[in-house]
Amino acid sequence: MKAKKLIATGLVASMLMLALTGCGAGGNSGESAKDTDKGSVYFLNFKSELSSEWEEVAGTFTKETGIDMKVVTAGSGTYEQTLKSELSKKEMPTLFNINGPIGYQTWKNYCADLKDSQIYEWLTDKDMAITDGDGVYGIPYAVEGYGIIYNDAITKKYFALPDKAVDISDIKEIKNFDTLKTVVEDMTKHKNDLGIQGVFGSTSFAPGEDWRWQTHLMNLPVYYEYKADGVDNLDAIEFKYNKNFKNIFDLYLNNSCTEPSMVGSKNVEESMAEFAMGNVAMIQNGNWGWAMIYDLDGNVVKEEDIKFLPIYTGVEGEENQGLCVGTENYICINNKVSEADQKASEEFLEWLFNSESGKAYCNGILGMIPPFSTFDEDERPDNPLVQDMLSYMNDDSLYSITWDFTTFPSQEFKNQLGSYLLEYAQGNMTWDDVVEQTTDCWASEKALLAQ
Repeated sequence: MKAKKLIATGLVASMLMLALTGCGAGGNSGESAKDTDKGSVYFLNFKSELSSEWEEVAGTFTKETGIDMKVVTAGSGTYEQTLKSELSKKEMPTLFNINGPIGYQTWKNYCADLKDSQIYEWLTDKDMAITDGDGVYGIPYAVEGYGIIYNDAITKKYFALPDKAVDISDIKEIKNFDTLKTVVEDMTKHKNDLGIQGVFGSTSFAPGEDWRWQTHLMNLPVYYEYKADGVDNLDAIEFKYNKNFKNIFDLYLNNSCTEPSMVGSKNVEESMAEFAMGNVAMIQNGNWGWAMIYDLDGNVVKEEDIKFLPIYTGVEGEENQGLCVGTENYICINNKVSEADQKASEEFLEWLFNSESGKAYCNGILGMIPPFSTFDEDERPDNPLVQDMLSYMNDDSLYSITWDFTTFPSQEFKNQLGSYLLEYAQGNMTWDDVVEQTTDCWASEKALLAQ
């Protein structure tokens, strides 16, 4: 089995945002023998940011093909549990996500072999796929990026202040954690001048809402530990770069619009709303966050002002660090459903990635750049965060942080890490205890995985 890391120049034109999402059903339920013969599609989606957009996609697919399609979205942080529940039902998902090699080991008995599928043929880099022996069981459909999203209108206002604490004149001149820390703390001192409630949006820790920290932020120290050891996985980690994690996490907590003691009640949607309404200048999230911003009533952030900054943590050489770019979501077809439903699911994927309507959705409201040869270089979404991400990927002087969180032991590890971080944020756990608990949990969960 293999799933090679995928940051390559060939992928600059290939990125598909996570999520064939939605809630409920798109299109009409099958009412005729003809519709039944065509099979139907039921996609269990991982993310909720694009639920209404995917309702529209599903409806158009049904209208154009006559194939019924239903899209259901699991609640935040509950995908594994929801998938387990749905796969036990008579009407199982025909399409579902796995989050890389670890996810494949859990769900491999349900994954159909896609080596003869059209979408595998279209995949620009076959090494990106999840394989086992001669079979192909998961195909990546989302190459994305995340970092610190900032409102350039606010940062320009800061850099125009006559008494700012730094000599630089633009946020893009920030190239390391020390400079970022100086700027952020000085912005906090000037928050009234800047018209903001805090520099960063809320560090969300409501149940199921901590993935930006226990997954995305934790990816950085794991990436650097793997890199230092020359490996791509470990049964036990030392958490060598825990102080770097603490650097940026403390910066978020101490310069936010929400007191650390209150973060346990905050969710990602609230955090993104704080940014969209101009109450804060920065937020950690990915290119998918654009949908959460422009869709919000009361959004004041102009499209030209939303940009990315790398997540600097104080690691040596980070001046050349770019964004965190990769994929965690691989599409699988359920081999337990009927042949007709499997075929209908393949037809949906072919429609999405090759039809005029499907490609228009990818480049439009979905904000995707699929990793398939059916898309030309000029077929890229107008999502401003995608455009900025591509500029980082095109910069040969920078390296991207690969998404190594696909090798994390389990969802339980991430859940436990989230609980440790919340306890720390609220002053109920020391950082040394966070480090000890995290390394112990990683080792124990990896051991369970090996059984």
